[in-house]
Amino acid sequence: MQSEFIGHTSNREGSDVVPAAGPVIDKTYIRKHVQAAEAAGIDRLLIGQFAQWPDNNQIAAYVFSQTERIGALLAHRPGLMAPTLGARQLATLDQFSEGRLWVHVITGGSDADQARDGDFEDHDTRYARTDEYLTVLKKVWESDRPFDHEGRFYKFRGAFSQVKPFQKPRIPISFGGSSDAAIAVAGKHADIYALWGEPLDGTHETIAKVRAAAVANGRSAHDIRFTLAFRTVVAETEDAAWAKAADILEKVKSQVARSAGGNGEKLPSNVGSVRLREAAGRGKVLDKRLWTEVAEASGAGGNSTALVGTPEQVAEAILDYYDAGVSNFLVRGFYPTEDTVTYGRDVVPLVKAGIAEREARKVAAE
Repeated sequence: MQSEFIGHTSNREGSDVVPAAGPVIDKTYIRKHVQAAEAAGIDRLLIGQFAQWPDNNQIAAYVFSQTERIGALLAHRPGLMAPTLGARQLATLDQFSEGRLWVHVITGGSDADQARDGDFEDHDTRYARTDEYLTVLKKVWESDRPFDHEGRFYKFRGAFSQVKPFQKPRIPISFGGSSDAAIAVAGKHADIYALWGEPLDGTHETIAKVRAAAVANGRSAHDIRFTLAFRTVVAETEDAAWAKAADILEKVKSQVARSAGGNGEKLPSNVGSVRLREAAGRGKVLDKRLWTEVAEASGAGGNSTALVGTPEQVAEAILDYYDAGVSNFLVRGFYPTEDTVTYGRDVVPLVKAGIAEREARKVAAE
């Protein structure tokens, strides 16, 4: 499996433990952060989308202008614009970046955040709309002539785009969402399916469901790759890593006491968050070193579980997920630049070496 190692960037510095600081659009921070990530060997950066945040398409354009190699995993919410317009925007960005774009489809993190942009559809209706949106989006990217479309949510006459993606046949589609409705749509459209950092048993369960959904849509069970999103707490010794984790937890608790969370919910209702909170209920540390206390303390509004230990220990835990079928690994830092650089510099080379060994053994066995 081809693997990518993914970090995160935003419009300014800030995290669960670092209070937001600086201007709302902090070009100096973004430039320094993404260049440090690129130098550390990170392949791609997630750029999120929320109703109150700056336009992430333009953040991505700035990231591309300040780097030479690193790609973007660009969050994109269906339903906020016509799929024909979305297709043109994304294809244009892919052309300017010469193929450094993946689109990460987020159907809706919370009812509260969707409502801020005027979207009041219920959960399952939103996923039905995403299905139709992606059908049109892909057709605009791939069609060499105008076409008509009339569905439940969209109607077009002579839809066509002169600009096509730089990547052929199209931009890869990453997909987020853990509900049954989400998995059904992912099975039809996703090239990459993104999981939050669940324990290994939950990861096996979700991968099996997504692969079954792919087969149900006439695809191969292995047409979809998987990304795991988690945090890392890394230090030279295991004791030092756990001491660092304890300090992070206290800071997270302090932050939670002062804010409602990025989606505007104290206790996010999306299925991915619910699953992380259920995992946290099973114990503070699961599997070898999956730390759940931040998910419990914060309500798990995002990827909030972490792998804690030395670089070697964290790499070993990541490789367990690789063995489960995950090929891409996304880290969002508690300390954004420091954690991203540590991940890319100290952990990723060990994971790559472990993957190479596994693949060599497979070839030898054949």
